[in-house]
Amino acid sequence: MDDTEAAKNTATTGPTFASPLFSFSNPGGASFGSGFGFDSGAPPAPPPPSVEVQLCEESPVAAARMEPVVVDDSLTIYKGRVSTSDVFGVKDSDLVPGKYEGGLKLWEGSLDLVKALNSDIKEDKLSLEGKHVLELGCGHGLPGIFAGLKGADLIHFQDFNAEVLRCLTIPNVKVNLFKDSPEGTCTPRIVGFFAGDWSEMDKLLLCGDAEQDRTASGDTEGQMCNGYDIILMAETVYALSSLPNLYRLIKKCLRYPGGVVYMAGKKHYFGVGGGTRQFLRLVEKDGAMQPERLNDVADGSSNVREVWKFSFK
Repeated sequence: MDDTEAAKNTATTGPTFASPLFSFSNPGGASFGSGFGFDSGAPPAPPPPSVEVQLCEESPVAAARMEPVVVDDSLTIYKGRVSTSDVFGVKDSDLVPGKYEGGLKLWEGSLDLVKALNSDIKEDKLSLEGKHVLELGCGHGLPGIFAGLKGADLIHFQDFNAEVLRCLTIPNVKVNLFKDSPEGTCTPRIVGFFAGDWSEMDKLLLCGDAEQDRTASGDTEGQMCNGYDIILMAETVYALSSLPNLYRLIKKCLRYPGGVVYMAGKKHYFGVGGGTRQFLRLVEKDGAMQPERLNDVADGSSNVREVWKFSFK
């Protein structure tokens, strides 16, 4: 099996759920058990506290073997593989209520997003040199790692679970960005890792290098002088109830007026109500950002996937 085929086979088409007895939590902190036609009647579990995870906190459970993901003929990204059984003690599950949000899987949208970034760079529509980048819902962190290989100065990786960061994201970052780099690639000056719910994440992200200064006049929500030049997110829009928190966080963190968001995901996530079009409706209703569709992917491995770019009007 060649590298391209191996990479394709590691991408997952959709979530498998731990048990129909639970009302599942999502990255925005709300439950969506009733969307599956059942409801345990119990309140949703509270989200884990927002924490910063240090690069040195790599878990002993971390994958020892790295698998190649070919971006193009000149660039390969390496990723580890860790099971939910090893980390969370649960087999064959992509979601565990209040505990795990699927970050150990390599979702197809991550690869779609990397390809879209690479395409924009080749067409001189994007430069990552010297940029400050945030990847939300990072999991493996492949889009953020790609940004580092293309010269980003600062990359922050965020995931719902600290365990995902320690067991998967940090090992992937180390093997790709903190080694002898091939000629022509750059490693970032700064990386950071943050775990927690999107409703609370701004309290960590909007500090230090990402500290925001609001504009002096007008409606200042999301109108920042500093912040991240580029926000990346793949497969983050699956749960309808989490989208408002996700969008508020983006507006708080994205640098105004020149910041750009790249989003990859499925057009619809059946059963949980989310999807790229649901997020698009939220953006259009708000009216602060301009959407641009970059790509449609209908390769038969899942329902239709899309890649979008958003910028301030």
